Amino acid sequence: MAKFLIQTSYTPEGNKGLRKDKASGRLAAATQAVQSLGGKLESMHFALGADDVVLIVDLPDVSTAAAFSSAVSASGLVRPRTTALLTVAEMDEALSKSPDYRGPGQ
Repeated sequence: MAKFLIQTSYTPEGNKGLRKDKASGRLAAATQAVQSLGGKLESMHFALGADDVVLIVDLPDVSTAAAFSSAVSASGLVRPRTTALLTVAEMDEALSKSPDYRGPGQ
């Protein structure tokens, strides 16, 4: 399983839906959607500021995360941003690899 941070903001119509469904209703809907893709919703938080909702989810792979994000976005009621998260061990593994890269102008 891979871990993802999903930050979302509601459109005005989506916010009306939130008021109707309540936060608990949106938690149930998000949990169902993630589980239907073979994943697990680790946590869901409502936020003040640029993001209205922040989710931490475990999903089988990046294409599954893209499927979730695409379905949410297609509703037209929520604008998601999905970020892949790496564990410390995964980042250490990445840092142990040395790509042959030259920076701009170097």
